[in-house]
Amino acid sequence: MLLKPLGLCAVLTAPALILRVTDTHPSPLIGLLLFGMAVVAASFLLAWAAEAARVDISGPLAIAILAVIAVLPEYAVDLYFAYTAGSDPTYVAYAAANMTGSNRLLLGLGWSVVVLIALVVASRRSGRTVKELVLETGHRVELGFLAIASVVAFVVPLTGQISMMLGFALLGFFVFYLWRVSRAEAEEPELVGPAARLGALPMRARRTMVIGLFVFAAAVILASAEPFADSLIATGRSFGFDEFLLVQWLAPLASEAPEFIVAILFALHGRGADAIGTLISSKVNQWTLLVGSLPIAYALGGGGTSLVLDGRQVEEFLLTATQTLLGVAALLALRFPRWLAFTLLGLFALQFVFPGQEARYALSAVYFVIAVAALIRNRRHIRPTLTAPFRGAPATKPELVDSVA
Repeated sequence: MLLKPLGLCAVLTAPALILRVTDTHPSPLIGLLLFGMAVVAASFLLAWAAEAARVDISGPLAIAILAVIAVLPEYAVDLYFAYTAGSDPTYVAYAAANMTGSNRLLLGLGWSVVVLIALVVASRRSGRTVKELVLETGHRVELGFLAIASVVAFVVPLTGQISMMLGFALLGFFVFYLWRVSRAEAEEPELVGPAARLGALPMRARRTMVIGLFVFAAAVILASAEPFADSLIATGRSFGFDEFLLVQWLAPLASEAPEFIVAILFALHGRGADAIGTLISSKVNQWTLLVGSLPIAYALGGGGTSLVLDGRQVEEFLLTATQTLLGVAALLALRFPRWLAFTLLGLFALQFVFPGQEARYALSAVYFVIAVAALIRNRRHIRPTLTAPFRGAPATKPELVDSVA
């Protein structure tokens, strides 16, 4: 049973690998399909291997490492755009587009869908309407890191650039984040799907399989990232599509699909708090490791010491930052209510209905106003959340607070 999903994913990566080995250049659309298929398949392998690795590397640090590995495909594509932008300024927009798109997709769609599924599952199990998901106390540490990163994120739209200094500061903050979560109390992982079958293998076989999957999947992603990104842009040009929008939404949707599916599986198994915890960790990674790496990749590609953004990219960063602020503000009490899930999902959908410049500023204002209201309502939780990364925080089991509607 284990070999079937692993074998299927390996087969799906084969066409892309053959194209790379033979140095064959297909049409943009065929390249987009084949290299995109390889990225998605390799992403599933990475996600399963990272989950199974928690058997041998237990604790919150494993969760953080898992979140980094799970978004590796997105990082590979985005860093390629930033690196290429060093010699070709037109690629600057694509680097910003991929980052902001994946960030908003993770929170607006990922958080919302996972919570709504978790609430439906809990309601069916209890026979009553479950209105909110209560997170573990230990998640306040990750939420604190995200809160600080979300405030720092406003430096980008305010200055119109991502400087090298900001990049190194964010990378340093990410290293501190890894160190901090590594000191938290370890818990026995609960795996689902192929990851569970991998985790059940004998120790030697499990470790060999996990390492092999890591190496193979990473090689596929590194080999496919460049042609996938170039095919995405070329397809947009050849069919008259907006290349910015393709890079902003199609590429992140492909690279983050496995992460979403793993989180949804957690929710379906009644582990909504674990699912949200993983997605919050991924959000921290995006605002620290990913954003911090962009100016460095840009400089290595021949660019300057700052990744300068144009007006459209500034608007996208502002919209993304205000969305993150709302997510953090509403979760300060470690409760994810149903209304918040619907609000995040609805506002996320509105950006496609109203895609213009005025709409982006209007949506940013809406996010900000609701965030301020949530901050006022949860004001007593602000200080504990902001200080959580710098002090110990006990871990407790998650619970669902249910009430009859």
